[in-house]
Amino acid sequence: MAKILIADDDQSMRWVLGKAFGPPKYASEAVSTADAALQKLRETPYDVLLMDIRMPGLSGLEALSQAKLIQPDLAIIIITAYGTMMTAIEAMKWGAYDYLTKPFDVEALEVTVQKALKAQALARENLQLRADLRKKYDINNLVGSSEKMQEIFKAIGRIADKDVTVLIQGESGTGKEMVARAIHYNSRRSSGPFVPVNCVAIPENLLESEMFGHVKGAFTGATASRTGKFVQAQGGTLFLDEVTDINLDLQGKLLRVLQEHEVEPIGGRSAMKVDIRVVAATNRNLDVELREGRFREDLYYRLNVVPMKLPPLRERQEDVPELAAYFIHRFSDEMHIGPRTLEPASLELLQDYQWPGNVRELENLIKRIMVMQPDQAITPEHVAVALPPQKKISGGDQPLSWDELVQQELQALEAETGIYEQLLERLEKPLIQQMLHQCKGNQLRAAEVLGINRNTLYKKMKRLGLK
Repeated sequence: MAKILIADDDQSMRWVLGKAFGPPKYASEAVSTADAALQKLRETPYDVLLMDIRMPGLSGLEALSQAKLIQPDLAIIIITAYGTMMTAIEAMKWGAYDYLTKPFDVEALEVTVQKALKAQALARENLQLRADLRKKYDINNLVGSSEKMQEIFKAIGRIADKDVTVLIQGESGTGKEMVARAIHYNSRRSSGPFVPVNCVAIPENLLESEMFGHVKGAFTGATASRTGKFVQAQGGTLFLDEVTDINLDLQGKLLRVLQEHEVEPIGGRSAMKVDIRVVAATNRNLDVELREGRFREDLYYRLNVVPMKLPPLRERQEDVPELAAYFIHRFSDEMHIGPRTLEPASLELLQDYQWPGNVRELENLIKRIMVMQPDQAITPEHVAVALPPQKKISGGDQPLSWDELVQQELQALEAETGIYEQLLERLEKPLIQQMLHQCKGNQLRAAEVLGINRNTLYKKMKRLGLK
């Protein structure tokens, strides 16, 4: 039940408002002076203050700013019989939600109160969400005790508040977006938005509009104006994930925005200044991208002010137990599943695996086991069933490298002729499985890496029974 405080020196007005904003819909109290209202606010939290301007002693306008200091999220609605443009301006300037002149309709006032309560609830929800996000991405809450990850955490702490551009490199699933969010939520921009842009997931012909926005009629299908991600990130952080997938033309436009700190929507005639921090990420080898001309060197230097390289999980296997325990605890809370424990032999299997999908693969595997297995203890059998097919290709405990796998398959071949075709047939399925996994199911990207077109990849997947 919303709590309403009424401050008016007119006894009849206090009576009317007390009736209108009393039980069963509201809980209300009424006082006759602004000083009394401020004292009430110091003692008890309220949701809305209905306050007259002219009262004995302190005026409503004088009390308004003090009330906001006592309860910053208090919705204040000014009510007065002496309505002037100047008092209205002053009231709104000092933080009033709205301003009504007497006489007024009580039903209209209740509509205003309801709007104020909804706006207040949304603001409180946003504040709570931001507080939760800050807590979630606090450096001390990031998981990993290995030396390599401790160095990453130290780097986040050093650069978070410096407002410099950061370029994060690392394989898919190593946690690039989590690090970007940690940088944002530990910076001075934490109260601003964090806006992610997945450059590989957005079709090339739409990416420019997505990033810079467009005006109505700028191109076929532009039936309304659209705000781009750069403007949406105003005052906060823009995260450009897989930035190397942006084509060269768009890279040039991105470079100009970073240099000029202003963005012009497609079809627009004027540029808008933007105050944002850019954090970019890629899973590609930038040396190769630069050497082969797929990424602009000037854009690279603009983004690479502070470089960070995230290690793959196979290079920090000592973090696997801590990560597994973290995911078990998290999913227990999120999915309302009872607590689970990892048997020592299960943990050994997890640490022996090479994790081509990195932390994301481990996260998904733990979730899959917890959903599919009702047992309190996670056994080696549970882990073995959940591990992906490439784990079982080796026929042993350790996953094989591709060189080892070729040798194993060669030894398995008995024919003296036609070995080339037979070997390709045996290796094709695990190769495509691995590439699809690394490309997060993106067939276009997987086909590009494999050097075949998408239709060919699709036909091979269908023939090999791959989804």
